[in-house]
Amino acid sequence: MLIWQAYFYWLIMLLMKSNATSYPEPTTATFNKRILLAVTGLSPQIVTETLYALCVAREPAFIPTEVHLLTTVEGAERARLDLLSGKAWFKKLCDDYQLPEIHFNKDCIHILQDALGNRLDDIRSVADNEQAANVITNKVRQFTLDDECALHVSIAGGRKTMGFYVGYALSLYGRTQDRLSHVLVSSPYEAHPEFYYPTPYSHVIHSRDNHPRPMDTAEAQVTLAEIPFVRLRHGLPQSLLAGETDFQTAVKAVQMQLAPAHINYHANQHSLVCGGTKISLPAAILAFYVWFMVRKLKDLPPIRWANADAQEYLHYYQLISGKNNGDYLRAKATLKDGFSKEYFEQRKSRLHSYLKKSLGDNVTPYLLKARGKRPNTCFELGLEKSSIEWKTLKKR
Repeated sequence: MLIWQAYFYWLIMLLMKSNATSYPEPTTATFNKRILLAVTGLSPQIVTETLYALCVAREPAFIPTEVHLLTTVEGAERARLDLLSGKAWFKKLCDDYQLPEIHFNKDCIHILQDALGNRLDDIRSVADNEQAANVITNKVRQFTLDDECALHVSIAGGRKTMGFYVGYALSLYGRTQDRLSHVLVSSPYEAHPEFYYPTPYSHVIHSRDNHPRPMDTAEAQVTLAEIPFVRLRHGLPQSLLAGETDFQTAVKAVQMQLAPAHINYHANQHSLVCGGTKISLPAAILAFYVWFMVRKLKDLPPIRWANADAQEYLHYYQLISGKNNGDYLRAKATLKDGFSKEYFEQRKSRLHSYLKKSLGDNVTPYLLKARGKRPNTCFELGLEKSSIEWKTLKKR
């Protein structure tokens, strides 16, 4: 995990030094829904510190309409008691700076769970880390489904692994209006259990050294350090954007986008893998794709419906479905006089739809490429034949 942390912070520093793309600020006028999402542990103060930095110290201000926390059992209890009950530091902050209503109650405190649904007291084991990553990833994914919502994520609290995961999740799912930050508090107020935010009036607390001295919270400095991050959302398949997924699957999907395009086809099992993702296709569509793969491997020229050999296609369809399969027999009867334009185009269209659903924005290298001008446009598999791995096991 230390390696991943090192990589993450190295990437942050690299981006901060680079000429990163400038995105418009998510202003209150632009987005009706604005969410602050923070990971917290034993120091719920980071919530009020971050809110102060966003709402008071920042220009222009970003005032959330909602606050949500991701934390452990003890972290949730501390947040509830310190921020919402007792002295209710969250309400005090809102009152002190006359902030508009911000939705934040115990239902906005989300406790991490293990694979069995048990609430986590802490993140100690490898399994706990993996499950925390999954919960955090899905929460970020859910918040970014709403295009009318601007999400601001803080990595200031909780264990380092939690901060890493929420930052990485935002990199995976974040949009142009979403932001990532860490809050910085001046010494000696940093991590002081009695400090929650710079007050607009004098409020005395005492230092924690061997000779405690009075300190005025009104003199504290709280700064928001916004962290640039790489937005990788365009590399995720639509299925991972819309449905619940795990952290490793989302990361793998992005890695697939960055890796060279490659097809692996197992002829005996009729198994198709594109760029590391297994693709499930109906037999008729798989046969159509296999047909184009074989043509590429044999260095055959692009074809159009009028000069395509329907018997070549039917040969692979029979190998995949069996010669007595009803769908195959109907296709054989339909194609007895060769391809019609409608039949050919329908197979191509359905193939592309299945590939796009499985591969998302990574699909382009795997599609059939058009060659030439209408009405004589021909098609072939766009990949080089060196990118196609065809496996056939010898029968015993």
